This record gives sequence, structure tokens and C-alpha cells, in this order.
Amino acid sequence: MNIVTLLPFIVLIGAMFLMTRSAKRKQNQAAQMRNQMQPGAGVRTIGGMYATVKDVSEDTVLLDAGPGVELLFAKNAIGAVLTDDEYNRIVHGIEHDLKTDGAVVPDDASSLTETDEPAADASSDASDDKPIDLGKKDAADEPADEPAEAKADKADEAKVDEAEPKKTDGEAGAK
Repeated sequence: MNIVTLLPFIVLIGAMFLMTRSAKRKQNQAAQMRNQMQPGAGVRTIGGMYATVKDVSEDTVLLDAGPGVELLFAKNAIGAVLTDDEYNRIVHGIEHDLKTDGAVVPDDASSLTETDEPAADASSDASDDKPIDLGKKDAADEPADEPAEAKADKADEAKVDEAEPKKTDGEAGAK
């Protein structure tokens, strides 16, 4: 047989070996973690419940999930053993390593300006003016610098338009 024909099979077998080896390593680490559980440790189950280990036996773990709530789980149902700081942060919301005397970040940008007085510039003056009309202009609103012939043509068109009712986007009957 030719080596080129055997090469895909060799690569496939090698990939399968590497995948099973890494999976076995993860399983061994999880089993070791479960065997090292001690009463009082915080754990997370594979279902996402956080609790404190109360008692550990051969195949089961007794968990304290709250005042008067004790639950019996299989050791395989423990997803992770948490450190004390991590368990307290997640369950009780307690942060041990926060520094309270550090710089406080403001909620808005008002403290980033130098003065407390509002700036008197053109943008603040423009906001006090009347709103800008963005609608279409009528023939009467046209500028006066147009030639007389153009004004006469537009006046004739306006007369024709007045004879027929207009439909615009804003009216109820418009299509």
C-alpha cells in the first residue's frame, strides 16, 4: 500500500487519541476536586445551585443550601468547588479585595467640566429660538429675487393647482 492512502487514517487515529487524552485528564481533575471536598467549602452544582458542604461520604455530599435546607447530592453532581472569596462574592455579594478609598467614578460627566456655570456660546443661544420648519415651502414663501416671468409661471401653476384638490402625505385621504 501507498503511504498517501494510509495518511488520512493515521491523522484520524492521532486526533482521536489526543481528544480522548484531554477528556480523560479533565475527568481525572474533576474527580480529584470532588475527592478533596471538605465540610464548610462552598460548591456549585452542575445545575447551578450554590451551597455549602456539610458532610462528605463515599458517593454522596450533604449540602446546606440555606437555613434549615439540607440537600443530598451525588458527588458527580458537584460542578466546582469554590474558594471562600469567590463563594462569598457570588452568594452574599461580599467583595473582600475592593478598595473603598480609591478614586470615585462619577455617574455623569458634570464633574468633568472646570466650572459649574453654563457656557454662554452660540449653541445655547440657538436652542432658545423658535423651532426650525422643515416642511415644504408654498409659492408665497419664495424669495423675492426671482425674475418676473418665473413668478408669473408659478402663479399660473398655483391657480391650476387650486382648482384641483391637493393630496399630501399629511392628509387622511392621501395614498
